[in-house]
Amino acid sequence: MGLRFGRQRAKEPILLLEAARGGDNDARNQLIHDFTPFALKIASQAAGRFLRPGVDEEVSVALMAMNEAISAYDENKGAFLGFAQTVIRRRLVDYFRRQRTRQPEVVLSELDADEESGESEPSRLDRVAHETWRLMQDEENRRAEIEEFQEILLEFGVSLADLAKLAPKHQDSRDRAIQIGRLVASTPQYRDYLAQRKELLVKGLLQEPGISRKILERHRKYIIAVAVILTHDLPYLRSYLLEQ
Repeated sequence: MGLRFGRQRAKEPILLLEAARGGDNDARNQLIHDFTPFALKIASQAAGRFLRPGVDEEVSVALMAMNEAISAYDENKGAFLGFAQTVIRRRLVDYFRRQRTRQPEVVLSELDADEESGESEPSRLDRVAHETWRLMQDEENRRAEIEEFQEILLEFGVSLADLAKLAPKHQDSRDRAIQIGRLVASTPQYRDYLAQRKELLVKGLLQEPGISRKILERHRKYIIAVAVILTHDLPYLRSYLLEQ
């Protein structure tokens, strides 16, 4: 009896997902309610601190992302929770990026609030705490971006392990591969072909000055990775690439 009940419960999320995508708002609300602890856990991990529903905006961002995941999910995208986690992390990364541009205003407002207590500037401890929090946020954002990069690369049959093994060893070869990756990213014909076919337009690239079949074959995956970084919203990786 208990085993049968457990199996019924296991099927409920799938049935609720089908109903929610079919326009059943009650099913959608039930899913959001059931998965709120999951969304709260992911948001707290991303923020690097405990978040409180109704107080911290990150929780609202995570729940809106959960609602988005319900609408966008299909069974071909794997397990729902894995898909939802990716959507939540991406939306939180976007939120953190927006917040960083507003951070100076927040700090100034906190300074104004401290005037009543006679403090004209943050204490050293406050500054250290704020800097530590900022570094944690940057690290979490980088981690989420690398995870997103890895997912995108898999669509092209490339893994991070491939890049580690096949990255050009010599600086001149690396520079040349990066130049070709930039050419692919900036040329609509090559960029569209890569996006649609998940492969380089070798025939066209061979017509470009200084590009040989040897370099395209030897550094194909690295060139694709460069083009992916330059054509997607991956600011940390793009900054690292441009420093090479």
